[in-house]
Amino acid sequence: MEGFRFSTELTARFNETDAQGIIHHGVHVIWFEIARIAYLAQIPGGYPGLVETGIDVTTIELHIRYSEGVRFGDRLRAWTRCSEIRGARLRFEYAVENVESGARVADGWTSHACVNASTLRATRVPPELTEALQRLEAD
Repeated sequence: MEGFRFSTELTARFNETDAQGIIHHGVHVIWFEIARIAYLAQIPGGYPGLVETGIDVTTIELHIRYSEGVRFGDRLRAWTRCSEIRGARLRFEYAVENVESGARVADGWTSHACVNASTLRATRVPPELTEALQRLEAD
């Protein structure tokens, strides 16, 4: 997918469907999180390593645009990128596509604040994290 360097595969599960047999809209939030954590696993220590350094990342905003329904068993690819690092904030963008049809089923973004893992007070994005994310986007 243009502009994205990282993706992870997902399969729509039966328990994620609604009464109409379509994946429930709230599941996309979970898929975004799965993709973001997989993306962060590329940096040394991944997300757990970040928390061990005393930094946590909390979600402060979320936007999703739905394009096409997803059904049980559909194979998906969730693309992820870090599009902005500013002060204490990070922004990740996502695009989810159906592997078989190639159709984009949803896209969106999440904004996050870096916080001290103990006090939950906002703190600047650590330079090491900024550098690691910039390397991921440059490779």
